[in-house]
Amino acid sequence: MPHLRPLIGASNHFEVAIATSTMLFGISSGAALATVVGVLIEVPLMLMLVKICLKTAHWFKGAEMGVAAQ
Repeated sequence: MPHLRPLIGASNHFEVAIATSTMLFGISSGAALATVVGVLIEVPLMLMLVKICLKTAHWFKGAEMGVAAQ
């Protein structure tokens, strides 16, 4: 699926992903916009989810830090 290449590359090489998606799809395409916006949303969202998980860890049985569920 060649249309996913810029999005997959965005997770590791942000600048290269922007350049690739712009070259493949053009400056005004949705794929180029998704490549830029997707990465800018992904990191803060993941940090927010980690914060929520840490604050609600006491709700779950055996949720002590560093203890894996068995």
